[in-house]
Amino acid sequence: MKNFLLCGIFLSVFSACGTNESSDIPRPKGYYRIAFPKHAYVSYIDSCPFTFEHPIYSRIMYRGDYRSKCWPDIYFPQFNASLHLSYSPVNNNLEQILEDSRTLTYKHTVKANDIAEQFIEFPNKRVFGTLYSVSGNAASAIQFHLTDSSRHFIRGSLYFNASPNADSLAPVIDFLAKDVEHLIQTLNWK
Repeated sequence: MKNFLLCGIFLSVFSACGTNESSDIPRPKGYYRIAFPKHAYVSYIDSCPFTFEHPIYSRIMYRGDYRSKCWPDIYFPQFNASLHLSYSPVNNNLEQILEDSRTLTYKHTVKANDIAEQFIEFPNKRVFGTLYSVSGNAASAIQFHLTDSSRHFIRGSLYFNASPNADSLAPVIDFLAKDVEHLIQTLNWK
């Protein structure tokens, strides 16, 4: 009986020192590998009082009757993301429109770690505005507004159809930030 007990203890200790460590160590969560397409653009020309270039891997979509308001969404199906654009004519109310845009951006401070502002100026095209980079787990990581200061105003915000997770979305946000910057650089008023 003693031999049987000693043999059992020996086998238990020996099996606990096994070399199959992969099943015993918890692994960190990983993220999917994302294949990014090459940046290439096509012109957006519609009845709206502005034009711009958007990526060829995106689609212009309208929700409801937003076509008549010139509120296109630039949908990125590969990334499950949309850049929502909204246009407003300026009628001696530019200060109020700018403040409303700024307020909408700063509503994300509840979840944001930081909001960085970059001022935009293309005087030869009469395009002025602000680009906001919202870091942290905010719902919208990129927002901007552009105006000619007298007649036109457009606002944009990038949203993902997913729970905001700054770590997992960071590569996609960085990739789409280049597309947003290209849109801003190619915006022209009619």
